[in-house]
Amino acid sequence: MKKIAAALAAVAVAAWTFTAQAGSLDAFKGMKGTIDIAGGTAHVPVMKKAAQAIMAANGDIRITVTGGGSGAGVKKVGEGLVNIGNTGRALKPEEVKKYGLVTFPFAIDGVAVAVHPKNPVSGLSKQQVKDIFAGKITNWKQVGGADAPINVYVREDGSGTRETFEEKALDKGTSKAGANVLNSNGAMKTGIARDPDGIGYVGIGHLDASIKGVAFDGKAPTQANAADGSYPVTRLLYMNTKGEPTGLTRLFIDYIFSPDGEAAIRASGYIPVKPAGAGK
Repeated sequence: MKKIAAALAAVAVAAWTFTAQAGSLDAFKGMKGTIDIAGGTAHVPVMKKAAQAIMAANGDIRITVTGGGSGAGVKKVGEGLVNIGNTGRALKPEEVKKYGLVTFPFAIDGVAVAVHPKNPVSGLSKQQVKDIFAGKITNWKQVGGADAPINVYVREDGSGTRETFEEKALDKGTSKAGANVLNSNGAMKTGIARDPDGIGYVGIGHLDASIKGVAFDGKAPTQANAADGSYPVTRLLYMNTKGEPTGLTRLFIDYIFSPDGEAAIRASGYIPVKPAGAGK
């Protein structure tokens, strides 16, 4: 939890004093316009839940939500193509400088090692995970599984999920050449669900019956363990804007930090957090 607190402290300068009506759907009454959101795919369930609630309350507001990965989120919001660019990692100093971005951490997520539900392997050590993704361990029988080759799945360059996984699970290592590259948490789930011999990683919020989260160094990949710091492969999820948000964009961010927004975050499998100034 100390690492999460330190990360929050590092971005506290980007927080603002929230409006008194923050989070209320009433704040959108009489408003018209569009909000375009893109970036990290881990964010999509939360953003869609919020968008649906807002558009149901006001038919004159249109909100689009697409993925594309953290790198796309930075580029699109920085170039003014969307109002909010989501990232599953903190902004890099050069990104803030280049685009004048302001960042809003809103949830804690963990990144889980995932396998097919029928795979008998239920836990791996950090060293085993590092060796599998480096190509040093190539057969499941080497880690207590069936006699079958291990098929490694990874995310694309620019993915916040990949960056977190490589930094914290692989000690900044990289995956072997020839690994299967997938471009979203959804695609990763589909790939592993279809491959009994596959292994990859997804945001903990994306774990369901179609794939199995594997214990990492004895710690189960749950959001409770991610929140208390016992599960080590964790990250913050961020919304980012070009300059201080105004109008509908500001109201949307306020809504994410509201009780209703927090409910959407929890329903999506994440733990809500508030930056300095939220709720004031």
